[in-house]
Amino acid sequence: MEIGRICVKIAGRDAGKKCVVVEAIDSNYVLIDGQTRRRKCNIRHLEPLPQMAEIKKGADHEAVKKALKTLGIEVTDTKAKKKSEKPTKKKKAKAEKTPKMEKKTETKPETKKETPKKGHHTKPPKK
Repeated sequence: MEIGRICVKIAGRDAGKKCVVVEAIDSNYVLIDGQTRRRKCNIRHLEPLPQMAEIKKGADHEAVKKALKTLGIEVTDTKAKKKSEKPTKKKKAKAEKTPKMEKKTETKPETKKETPKKGHHTKPPKK
């Protein structure tokens, strides 16, 4: 894949959108930009077209946008979401214990009775 090659993304979220190869990262990955998000992409996820765009290696988004416009490919800019503060959880105030609540919270000591489990055979005690 050479720099400036117009491609169509065939896999992932941006499938079906046109992009330009901006930079070759290694033998399997390239940096793309255009109608897609600017990101590293596997060359197996791209379908190269015969068209070429006149851009330099590592060109910014504006240069890519101009090059695609001259070829008749429209690129729309997506706006980033506004960053807002994360909502914080408010801690609930502990309610004071009333006499009724105190009686309910008192527990009686439990006595454990040993009962044989269902399905298990136990031997009777020896005399």
